[in-house]
Amino acid sequence: MDKPYRWTSADVIRKIKYAAIRHFGEKKLKVGHAGTLDPLATGILLVCIGPATRRAEALQRSPKEYIAGVTFGATTPSYDLEKEIDARYPLDGVCEASLHAVLPGFLGEQDQVAPLFSAKSVDGVRAYETARRLLKAAQREGRVFDPGGVLQANRINIYELELLSWHGSIVQDFVDDGRGRIRVADVSGEQLPTAMIRVACSKGTYIRALARDLGEALGSGAFLSSLRRTKNGGFGIEDAVSLEEVLEMLS
Repeated sequence: MDKPYRWTSADVIRKIKYAAIRHFGEKKLKVGHAGTLDPLATGILLVCIGPATRRAEALQRSPKEYIAGVTFGATTPSYDLEKEIDARYPLDGVCEASLHAVLPGFLGEQDQVAPLFSAKSVDGVRAYETARRLLKAAQREGRVFDPGGVLQANRINIYELELLSWHGSIVQDFVDDGRGRIRVADVSGEQLPTAMIRVACSKGTYIRALARDLGEALGSGAFLSSLRRTKNGGFGIEDAVSLEEVLEMLS
């Protein structure tokens, strides 16, 4: 399905599970997804119902493709718009040509440190729980949030990177139905350069972390201002249905 903006993957599963249980009349019906999609991302979320949940792990291992909006000249603690901008950086040398030049260096197998604001487990604790504690401490002490050293790098693979377009300001072309519970930072007045990039990658790749690393590669800062998953294995966005269509099928 095409996950709505500002909905967590768990929100979607709860909504569909409730409808599926009523539709099939099975109280113990299993419903799950094959790969979490961030709340501020839209696009393909594979939802498995009943016996199909046995396929979730295999589906999760499939390659993914995204269209990412990467905004330069600032950072946020979450590397996306779930948190407000906390630092600004010079834009000297940040341009379409310089980004073209560094993209090839991000292709292939590499080690990537996940965003601290993620569901990754560290010693049995979700990383985002540690992140919230560290962020509050940084705000209390009046310093910039520094997530360094908490998470270990994971091996990932980026198969393709294509710069689709370059803009002088933040591009946000998603549809917000207003029902999502996740807040979004207001960047409507910001004039920061933004690149739209197609990313084909392996399981476990964090596009928010890629945005962070691209900013550092250009001697600046960067965060993810939009994200849409367009492929998951053999499933493309053109095949996806909306949440409303799913619920209508299960009514």
